[in-house]
Amino acid sequence: MILVDGAAQAGIDATDRGLHYGDGLFETLAVFEGRVRHWPQHLERLQHGCRRLGLDCPPPELLEQEIRQLSDGHARRVVKIIVTRGDGPRGYRPPQSARSRRILLASEWPEHPASWAREGVRVRLCRTRLGHNPSLAGLKHCNRLEQVLARQEWNDEAEEGLMQDERGHVIEGTMSNLFLVRDGALATPGLSGCGVAGVVRRIILDEAPGRGIPAAIEDVELEQVRQADGLLLCNSLIGIWPVRAFEERRYPVPELLDALRGIAGLEAA
Repeated sequence: MILVDGAAQAGIDATDRGLHYGDGLFETLAVFEGRVRHWPQHLERLQHGCRRLGLDCPPPELLEQEIRQLSDGHARRVVKIIVTRGDGPRGYRPPQSARSRRILLASEWPEHPASWAREGVRVRLCRTRLGHNPSLAGLKHCNRLEQVLARQEWNDEAEEGLMQDERGHVIEGTMSNLFLVRDGALATPGLSGCGVAGVVRRIILDEAPGRGIPAAIEDVELEQVRQADGLLLCNSLIGIWPVRAFEERRYPVPELLDALRGIAGLEAA
């Protein structure tokens, strides 16, 4: 089911600027029994992104109503919110009369093997690199072509791929944020030049130090990834996955994994 500005329909107008230019933002929500996990953080990120791009953000109560409508009758559901600048004539310059469009669509919960959450996933290094653009860094904007190119590099030999920036720093996975575990502390790549500031990443950075787990943001080199005691991937749908293998290196499941899941309010699988 798809809702476009509140109406059930199958598509959008062909002049929508989100379609033409990726002129918009999105949030992917994990919904359990009609309730969105980490909704305040998702809403804050959406509002922040809309301010940065000059889009009108839909009212929270309207979004909540439509999320409930799409998830009604389902124990677990994925709901995606897309906010575009709406329709416009040809050309990059946004029309002054542009009216933001909201699109909400629901899909089935992804059934990943439980072993991925317990024992870890295989990860590879992507050839495709992320370009620096501080004006868009951190935003979950609708232009995901770098991730699309990266993800088509492999089939089933890995569950996720790590992406570097143009300077060779490791930034994130194609669909996840990355944490390195070293001597019981966490480190995650900085996102000032590129990458997506994930909701679970933010919660870990905000809450883990207060629970006795140091967490820092820093530049991460590829060799640091290879030499880490452990690696963790996170996003709103997968929660937190340990990494069991990257290239030729195998990693144990970090002892602090369960504590981090508790901090972020996540289940193991």
